[in-house]
Amino acid sequence: MATRVKIDGLKELERALAELPKATGKNVLRRTLRKAAQPVADAMRDKAPDDPNTGGNDLRSSIAVSTKLSKRQKSQHRKMFKSDKASVEIFVGAGPLPQAHLQEFGAPQHGPQSFARPAWDANKRQVLDTIKDDLGEEIVKAAKRLAKKAAKAKG
Repeated sequence: MATRVKIDGLKELERALAELPKATGKNVLRRTLRKAAQPVADAMRDKAPDDPNTGGNDLRSSIAVSTKLSKRQKSQHRKMFKSDKASVEIFVGAGPLPQAHLQEFGAPQHGPQSFARPAWDANKRQVLDTIKDDLGEEIVKAAKRLAKKAAKAKG
């Protein structure tokens, strides 16, 4: 089941973001989203079951914040969002491990050990607040960098 989130009051930031060059705007969004998503990834790592026999190559160590998906994750994402042309996406979760969803939701012979949903539930307000608070700062910093670069190119 998809969760929809609506944030009111970001129209001014959206306009300011639109004034930046497209690549700069995407970088601003990526930095902000990465920072906002990191507490969720940290909480997921804390809640994920750890197998000491794997030597660090396990579910817990695979959890990350990234713009990339595995080949399989990418194909599933395209099926769900094939008509969505979102400019920037950040993903938080386990790497391409076949057992990740079994840990989260369980299997007939193995009960669920949820780690992703509790991490999101505990941090979703913080994620939204970080986006709201930091996006404006990132836009201002990017605009200053662009102005400085333009002034340097002129003089």
